[in-house]
Amino acid sequence: MVSAAERLASNVNFGAFSKATELKQRIWFTLAALVVYRLGTYIPIPGMDAAVLSEIFSQQQGGLLGMFDMFSGGALGRMTIFALNIMPYISASIIMQLMTAVSPKLEALKKDGEQGRQKINQFTRYGTVILAAVQAYGLAVGVEGMRGASGSAVLDPGMFFRITTVITVVGGTMFLMWLGEQITSRGIGNGISLIIFAGIVANLPTALASLFELSRTGAISAGLIVILLLLAVATVAAIVFMERAQRRIIVQYPKRQQGNKMYGGESSHLPLKLNTAGVIPPIFASSLLLMPVTIANFGGSSDSEWLNFISAYLGHGQPLYLAFYLGMIVFFCFFYTAIVFNPEETADNLKRYGGFVPGIRPGKNTATYLDYVLTRLTVLGAGYLAAVCLLPELLISQYAVPFYFGGTSLLIVVNVTMDTVAQIQSHLLAHQYEGLIKKSKLRGRRR
Repeated sequence: MVSAAERLASNVNFGAFSKATELKQRIWFTLAALVVYRLGTYIPIPGMDAAVLSEIFSQQQGGLLGMFDMFSGGALGRMTIFALNIMPYISASIIMQLMTAVSPKLEALKKDGEQGRQKINQFTRYGTVILAAVQAYGLAVGVEGMRGASGSAVLDPGMFFRITTVITVVGGTMFLMWLGEQITSRGIGNGISLIIFAGIVANLPTALASLFELSRTGAISAGLIVILLLLAVATVAAIVFMERAQRRIIVQYPKRQQGNKMYGGESSHLPLKLNTAGVIPPIFASSLLLMPVTIANFGGSSDSEWLNFISAYLGHGQPLYLAFYLGMIVFFCFFYTAIVFNPEETADNLKRYGGFVPGIRPGKNTATYLDYVLTRLTVLGAGYLAAVCLLPELLISQYAVPFYFGGTSLLIVVNVTMDTVAQIQSHLLAHQYEGLIKKSKLRGRRR
């Protein structure tokens, strides 16, 4: 049977958008915040030579710098105040999730309700400051060593430049963290994800222009461009289908009598996503694999055998790179899924509230069954992520497709778009509920 809430949700449409004044204000606030973010990606750090930076980053598009430049919306390539973007905050959040699964104290703090979550968020902010400071100092030192054909990338290298860069970049990262929290609370939600989304989408027109320029110069044929665009559309459709796919496990609640009335006896379902890990596995795998390639590229023309080996066999599209990439995606899928979903904890919660899976004994047997189902789902999810991420890698290496058409960027864009649409629909649904409540109150007063 379909509940009243589900029937009302099915009737939500964007025709009610004109009446939702609060939702429109939230959308305008979100757009204004993203405009502020994009303006900040063009404010440079003092003491940089823009021409030399552009020359250096044009040679690093396939390395770690190219990937992080994509996430930062070009801010890293222009070396602006938002050069690190929101990535230190994301890294700190992931570290806190890992620590919560390892540390009993943090796990107890997580279960301590809203107050515990606020403390964990505060620890995450402290971790963000520390990571951003370390990365900013490393960035400053690395930029000082960069040289192009026209000279050094830093006009006046030294300790003063490093301190200035650390203060500027850490301040920019903390501002973005605050801006993301404001979008989450006062906008349409998913503030951190929307900032990354805006950075990727802002450079898609440039990537499309580069793709059509390759066709104009004859590097690739027009027919191949059509095939690539159709393949991108098919990939987006596959991502939407797989991200919305769920395995719904039926949960039954027994009847109980209180006084002369019977309560319970309802059935619900426990939704398990096919891809529980989300976009974390490809991001981790790309970061770890592209790091040695970037170090080797910074080494320039070196006689070191291991640097030459890394450059030759761990580049985009190389068999060894693809094998490691596949293995890391599968590993991080299982690893991160084990962190975010605990079958034993879920089984204990079901048992505590009287719920049970039909045909499965509550407690340990339920936990074993949930772990079995989740493992099978993770195998499918890992295969789906591997296919989405490896196919663009082959296209990038074989046909020089712009890096923005990678599987990771498509995953982020599609996931954030679906989450944002769901947030807007939930606001519209809440607006309809408010309208129904007001109408019922008016009818009660008339009676």
